Amino acid sequence: MSDIIKAAILGVIEGLTEFLPVSSTGHMILAMPLLEIDPDRPPWHAFLYFIQIGAILAVVVYFARPLLGELLHRPPGGWPQHLLVKLVVATLPAAAIGLPLNDWVERHLEHPAPVAAALVAGAAVMELIERRYRRPSATAVESVTLRQALFVGLAQCVSIIPGTSRAMATIMGGLMAGLSPAAATQFSFYLAIPTLLGAGMLKVVKHRHELNADGAALLLVGFAAAFVVALLVVRSFLQYVERHRFRPFAIYRVLLGAAVLAWWWTSGAGPPAAQ
Repeated sequence: MSDIIKAAILGVIEGLTEFLPVSSTGHMILAMPLLEIDPDRPPWHAFLYFIQIGAILAVVVYFARPLLGELLHRPPGGWPQHLLVKLVVATLPAAAIGLPLNDWVERHLEHPAPVAAALVAGAAVMELIERRYRRPSATAVESVTLRQALFVGLAQCVSIIPGTSRAMATIMGGLMAGLSPAAATQFSFYLAIPTLLGAGMLKVVKHRHELNADGAALLLVGFAAAFVVALLVVRSFLQYVERHRFRPFAIYRVLLGAAVLAWWWTSGAGPPAAQ
């Protein structure tokens, strides 16, 4: 299989999983060895963060009109109720907590066993939160308060643990803060723009030595695939959460966690068999 096809496949996986509560990291851990890709070999490490920017661009394009309207509109309650202020407040915890821990997480937690554990634990948390928090006080992004935005931002910090899923953490945080599933999902999409764009750009700069003309075709193919697929996923997922529960995603997380553990064990990286 050529590297171009591998890049396209990874782009599709990124677009499918980045904004669903299922962990794009868990999928990449399974997909890369199956595609015989070494993530430590250039340009694949930088590639993963570069295609993430493509997925984020899909959110910007999809919400361009309402986002622009919100950003240019001054709400009746004044600037504290402006969407930009809410997003800044929600982004600050990740910047304050996530950035200092980023290198430590890369070294110690970006491995199959912690990812699998986070997938399964996240599934249990999703089911518990959805059962308990069913009385939203905000049914639209415009109604989100600064306190709710801060709570979602704090919840987002949990997603620094690979396998947790940023989408899962922010949507469930939104439900706990009193947002409806649709409002929590849309706010999660909005919050992804500064959070993931900032984190992705920092990672790309960090691994910029891997970027060169030889790998440009891989980057462009992966970027385009992630953008197109994410654009379709954002629309479909918003329609889904208006009518259905998150339980299928919780079940899928458990199955994915089991798959990650099975791959880890059978690949020879797991614990040695008992004598």
